[in-house]
Amino acid sequence: MQDKDRFEGQSVGESGSCLGFVRVVVAGKAFDLAVQALSFTKDGGGVAGGFFEKDGELGILLDDSVGPREAKRQIERGTQEAVRHLSRRVLN
Repeated sequence: MQDKDRFEGQSVGESGSCLGFVRVVVAGKAFDLAVQALSFTKDGGGVAGGFFEKDGELGILLDDSVGPREAKRQIERGTQEAVRHLSRRVLN
């Protein structure tokens, strides 16, 4: 589980800012995912954002240019991706 105190009110990574956390529970294990807003340069028609795992860190990336409704959709989609990923990891 990540240490939330080191993220609160600070930049996360090189260019993202931490907006909060989503807790995902899989098979009784809790995972706290930092929700980070980043500027994305779009190079196609895909949707920016989603779940990520890098160097043991788990999180959800949001496009910082979207409104509240789209941000909620991106958080929901990232959470669903996290549940699928963590379920494969924990349950297999």
